[in-house]
Amino acid sequence: MKSDDAASVSYLRSVPAGARLLHSSVYTMRWSDMDAFGHVNNACYFTYFEQVRVDWLTSIGASHDLVLANVSCTFLKPLHFPATLEVRLYAGRPRRSSLDSYYEILDQNNANRLCTVGH
Repeated sequence: MKSDDAASVSYLRSVPAGARLLHSSVYTMRWSDMDAFGHVNNACYFTYFEQVRVDWLTSIGASHDLVLANVSCTFLKPLHFPATLEVRLYAGRPRRSSLDSYYEILDQNNANRLCTVGH
């Protein structure tokens, strides 16, 4: 992206309507996932995305040799300890050599509130 294109960046606030749910896993937030402000450290969100991908690939007996070309995360609401997280993995429309993946992280301790959307 060119520096003059920065103003045109849009953040994903929901999974696209055509995306298909592939897998969902529930994780307990660890104490070590928190940062100094008492909420989940930004890097941990990508670990949750990775784990649900690995869980899905394992569930279908596939290898874990995917290559990620781009990752993004839109933080909608903070997650605080203790939390039980539902992480959902969605797939976009398959292309010749790529597949867009999308993620949602919901806080089960807070009425399944949508906290994060990833791509």
